[in-house]
Amino acid sequence: MAAARAILAEDEPLLREELAELLARLWPELEIVAQAADGIAALQALEKHTPDVLFLDISMPGLNGLEVARHASGRCHVVFVTAYDQHTLAAFEQGAADYLLKPVLPARLATTVARLKERIGRPPAALEGLLRELSAKASGYLRWINASQGQTVRVITVDDVCYFQADSKYTRVVTPEGESLIRKPIKELSQELDPRSFWQIHRSTIVNVHAIAGVVRDLRGRTQVRLKRREELLPVSEGYTQLFRQM
Repeated sequence: MAAARAILAEDEPLLREELAELLARLWPELEIVAQAADGIAALQALEKHTPDVLFLDISMPGLNGLEVARHASGRCHVVFVTAYDQHTLAAFEQGAADYLLKPVLPARLATTVARLKERIGRPPAALEGLLRELSAKASGYLRWINASQGQTVRVITVDDVCYFQADSKYTRVVTPEGESLIRKPIKELSQELDPRSFWQIHRSTIVNVHAIAGVVRDLRGRTQVRLKRREELLPVSEGYTQLFRQM
């Protein structure tokens, strides 16, 4: 039997290195074919390597672990690496996927490795039910913002935003009716938005999924997002084109 293949997706370098070292000790036959520091890189690695196992941090920049897991469902065995509280961990009791709490303890990882060795060769579990439950437990995402428009401060619900775009030390908030500014870097803003509704498509742009009419490609084959209620097209960086593969 060929050696099992795994991807490690964890945005904290030290934790990722520690997990790799522990796996080398506890499961020396396991081949780690890729490591990813964000959700986009994890999705690309998943498409490229078709692993047997995906160790997946739930909270990552770009695209969170729950979104990556939707693509991995039924394709490989998923082990979530999480700092979530015990209330959220109850969602894992149905057994569709295993989990590791941060910091990862050798004894707990040994238990996970034993389970994975039993599951390798069987069809991976479908994760839709688990992901729905985990998503329902997620809370605290930004719902509205105070944005400056000239001398006026507007209260804007995030559902009304078409996209956010970095503008020096500010971020532009673009709605169907116009534009405003907030004093918050887009990197910080990306951590406060619900990743199910807002996708980062460029290092400077986050788009509301519900505002997307479709995607087009220019004469050079570059992907651009077309919006429902705005005329401009938004360029998509090559690293984020995976998001639109199923559109």
